[in-house]
Amino acid sequence: MLLGRVAAGINNIYTLLTTDGEDKNREREVSCRIKGKKLKGDPGRYNPIAVGDWVEFEDDLQHQGSGMIVSRQERKNVFARLNRKRGTMQTIAANMDLLVCLTSPESPPFRPRFIDRVLVAAAIGDMPVMVLVNKMDQHVDNAMRERLDVYSSIGCQVRYCSAATGEGVAEFIACIRGKDTAFVGQSGVGKSTLLNRIVPGADLAVGEITKKYNRGSHTTCFALMLKADFPGRLVDTPGIREIDIAGILPLDLGHYFPEFVPFLGDCAFSPCYHDHEPRCAVRDAVDDGRIHADRFESYLRILEQLRNNAPGYVKERRKN
Repeated sequence: MLLGRVAAGINNIYTLLTTDGEDKNREREVSCRIKGKKLKGDPGRYNPIAVGDWVEFEDDLQHQGSGMIVSRQERKNVFARLNRKRGTMQTIAANMDLLVCLTSPESPPFRPRFIDRVLVAAAIGDMPVMVLVNKMDQHVDNAMRERLDVYSSIGCQVRYCSAATGEGVAEFIACIRGKDTAFVGQSGVGKSTLLNRIVPGADLAVGEITKKYNRGSHTTCFALMLKADFPGRLVDTPGIREIDIAGILPLDLGHYFPEFVPFLGDCAFSPCYHDHEPRCAVRDAVDDGRIHADRFESYLRILEQLRNNAPGYVKERRKN
């Protein structure tokens, strides 16, 4: 059995990178399908295999450069979201040392609630996150600076760069050198432009910002692993407009907001959802300014989304 890492996947055909073979010093690509069409041991997933996964496969001796995936090794972490159409978890990237959430100040506009959802989804999958503000030549207003300061205060690294001019890119590369890093963000924030600058010859398609809606158009259709001229792998992911959280119960959501944690044990009622119960320590902290009000609004919106996806919870609340 041979070992390879998933570098891309589309229409159930996966590109693997492996050094297993006759020449152990040379990396080769293998195009694979899943043996038996279904992968055992991971029911309820939209995609059983994602970029970054380590898989065991067999070479197809009759077709050079082809093979069949037999199993997937255990993941150390994942970044995933709910696939609305299927109602199942969709893994975007796996086994990453860092997830970089790109954002921009004005074009497209800064969306902190999108970042909040990225932070929650990454925390659920145990993946470290950095917030990277691209297009730093654009205006960063006080509200945005305040929000970015909140991310720093809860332990999230925040950095700045301009993929267009190269400002701050060398410093950013120093931070990710030697790490397997996935890039996620809304369409138009500059993921592909940044990776084209970091990885010579990547030649990723770059989209334009629409004037009417001030947002980007999709140019990346599937996640793709790239190799730079420094240690570590880079993963470009398709632009995401919305992230639905899944994989946790509504009651557990507060644990994924680090600033809530010091107050969770002080609520008068247990369990506490922090949205309607009297004498709630979390809501008191919001009123006192110890928790940012807009972060709390993000929490409430995610809580409602989790409730809508948990029929048993809704039925229980209505009964009471």
